[in-house]
Amino acid sequence: MSKAKVLVTGIIPEQGLVELRKTFDVFYDPEVETREWILEHLHEYEGLLLMGTKGDKELIDAGTNLKIITANGVGFDHIDIDYAKSKGIVVANCPQGVRVPTAEMTFALLLATVRRLYLYDKIVRSGNWVDVSEQKYMGMSLQGKTLGVYGMGRIGSEVAKFCQALGMNVIYNDARRLSADLEEQLDVKYVDFDTLVKTADVITLHAPALPSTTGVFNAEVFDEMKDTAYIINAARGVLIKQDDLIDALKNHKIAGAGLDVFETEPNVPEELRALDNVIMSPHAGTGTLEARTAIAKEASNNLISYLRDGKPVNQVNK
Repeated sequence: MSKAKVLVTGIIPEQGLVELRKTFDVFYDPEVETREWILEHLHEYEGLLLMGTKGDKELIDAGTNLKIITANGVGFDHIDIDYAKSKGIVVANCPQGVRVPTAEMTFALLLATVRRLYLYDKIVRSGNWVDVSEQKYMGMSLQGKTLGVYGMGRIGSEVAKFCQALGMNVIYNDARRLSADLEEQLDVKYVDFDTLVKTADVITLHAPALPSTTGVFNAEVFDEMKDTAYIINAARGVLIKQDDLIDALKNHKIAGAGLDVFETEPNVPEELRALDNVIMSPHAGTGTLEARTAIAKEASNNLISYLRDGKPVNQVNK
């Protein structure tokens, strides 16, 4: 019996593809896999591990023999999941492998932002020095402050634990409220969106990119936030209206921001790059070998479970 053929795109650590290669006939060559190449050859494959290009209608139409597409990560807004479903194609994601590393990056951005490490680093590297006894150079301590989590899923819950270890109180807002038992277990309090915005000293975003969440953090929201508050986004760039954020940072409507994702990435506006009250990273939330290997293994398992065993796991277009 011939093995099913699987195409792997993007840059994936080989350590994460071992089981996939044992199970299927796998093609993976990032040197040749341009979008044009993928569109030309996709009809040869039943499974697709997708990274680095959009899973839009054009790509889905090219995959005339596709049975499953798995994203190489938790986000799937780059895949037209409804159109895939209309074509009988399962779409899956990888929610487990991203959990801890993305929470680590969020926490790193949070600490760096509130302690103003970008500004300090810039000053020292320039050969200068400042006296942090002056209030204008001071950051903010986290003990006793309130963390507002927008999207209390796997990653948001993990970030909450990290911040609680530093003595922060945690409130959250989510489209789906947690059970009372889980709220008690996590030691978090549900509040409405307006209360979260007005109360939190630091707001961290962990919601998916949906029509209901796109641009939800905008000029009106920044006006409602404390002028001493910070916002952290390691989720999806479109959750924040970037121009409104730039205005809020420039005019000190909020104290600062830590960003791993951007509305216009990979193009980050010069106006944003020029600010001293924002620290940025290049969508690097899962940027460790351990994390990327775990994600690739999870994506491989999505393909193996469905193509070999007929059991969809992590399906997002049921």
